[in-house]
Amino acid sequence: MSIEEKLKVIPLGGLGEIGKNITAIEYKEEIIVIDCGAAFPDEEMYGVDLIIPDVTYLLNNKEKVKGIFITHGHEDHIGSLPYILKQINVPVYGSKLTLGIIEKKLKDSNLKFEYKLNVVAPGNIIKLENLAIEFIRTTHSIADSCAIAIHTPLGTILHTGDFKIDYTPIDGLFMDLQRISEIGKEGVLLLMADSTNAERGGHTISEKSIGETLNKIFSKADGRVIVATFASNIHRMQQIINSSIKHGRKVAFSGRSMESISEVARELGYLHIPDDFVIEVDEIAGMDNDKVTIVTTGSQGEPMAGLARIAFSTHKKIKVEPKDLFIISASPIPGNEKLISRVINQLFKKGADVIYEALEEVHVSGHAFREELKLMHRLVKPKYFIPIHGEYRHLKHHKDLAESLGMEENKIFILENGSVFEATKDNAKLCGKVKTGNILVDGLGVGDVGNIVLRDRRHLAQEGMVTIVVAIERESYTLISGPDVITRGFVYVKESEELIGKVKEVAKKELEYALENQIIEWYLLKSNMKRAVETLIYEKTKRRPTILPIIMEI
Repeated sequence: MSIEEKLKVIPLGGLGEIGKNITAIEYKEEIIVIDCGAAFPDEEMYGVDLIIPDVTYLLNNKEKVKGIFITHGHEDHIGSLPYILKQINVPVYGSKLTLGIIEKKLKDSNLKFEYKLNVVAPGNIIKLENLAIEFIRTTHSIADSCAIAIHTPLGTILHTGDFKIDYTPIDGLFMDLQRISEIGKEGVLLLMADSTNAERGGHTISEKSIGETLNKIFSKADGRVIVATFASNIHRMQQIINSSIKHGRKVAFSGRSMESISEVARELGYLHIPDDFVIEVDEIAGMDNDKVTIVTTGSQGEPMAGLARIAFSTHKKIKVEPKDLFIISASPIPGNEKLISRVINQLFKKGADVIYEALEEVHVSGHAFREELKLMHRLVKPKYFIPIHGEYRHLKHHKDLAESLGMEENKIFILENGSVFEATKDNAKLCGKVKTGNILVDGLGVGDVGNIVLRDRRHLAQEGMVTIVVAIERESYTLISGPDVITRGFVYVKESEELIGKVKEVAKKELEYALENQIIEWYLLKSNMKRAVETLIYEKTKRRPTILPIIMEI
């Protein structure tokens, strides 16, 4: 079999991590991309706003890339689009709500070129020369989610996207298990399935169960009800609205993403609320507290989001009031537990009541538990299997689950970002890696912050900085001013005068010795001063601040 008849699957993000989901599928002269997500920085990534995937492989094969196919509208599946489309402007395909959210995001990013968004309904098939891409309805924690089947001359790849099997979805639109079963009967070469909850036994609870809990909570509330949830969880928003209307409360949306997505969802007919039940945040003050519901961002405790700003009294329009009831309708993303705990504690201190997942069933997962994953495997019966979407432990648990259902170990492949899975009609194997990784977005800078900059930021945060300023006479090369010492994040100068005095002394001695011996290259003067001061500070404090010598020529 010739090289042209090989099918490649290359994950460029989303494996061994949560977020940043993006996968390239290549056959002959065609590449399609499934999803284009971003990830959020951890607390060690000082100043970084967003993490996007390195798509060097796509840029190197730009002429082959035929389109980006989006499974659903969550940030970890669409967040990189404004950055990637600037580099490779190809058509984007997705469901109506997904593209509505994407279009708003692209407009906010002020892209200066025409982008091509193509609305696809579940059941539609986009045909390329060799590949046919079919969208299949699924259920998840955002409406209009889809799995994607890629029909190739070598067989079908089924990419589940994020999914759960909800038998009573809020919008009444059921996951198309029948079509998935039909594809399974036709024969599936490769299954790529969501692994986020592969550790959790049983079934996910239906989103509908949240509505009953919310009704019970609303019926007992005397003051305002403030609900923090993910802006993209439109089904959850709908249930909050339903409970509010039932109990005579008007609804205000607070937070940029909440306002934006609720507006898009209402315009496209995914969020249903009578106009006379929607109020602006400015109107809250003039209403009785027991007639108001506020839906806000910040369910992960993010310092700049609505919930935290209300809790810490930095919100310009919403202050905590007696009898306020806060509902945190989300579970913490790993790593965010401390942030959420901090916000909950602060709300309790302010006298509010707070309900969260540990107290009431105010959140259900949007990702399949083990029994649902088993059903997917049984329906699809793939020849090969790649677990996707999750840290290594999630992928490993999903691999074990597939084996427990009778799949042979050598037919299951745990990939890393950049791994190349190659299939022919007869066999499949991993064959090398392509360049991939993280591109860090910091303000307007994309990719200009790397590991060295992050290391320096961590070092500055942990050890502080000492700046030594001296002035040297240009003609005679004599010291005419300084050294002056400025510290940031190291010691408080007034309380450490003795140490600062010794730093000045050592720096001056080193400088004078160098000038007397005709060492006049600036980089040598700086490095000698830096080395001497570093040694002194470490001997006295056992700390290693960043030493920054500055020499002025006068």
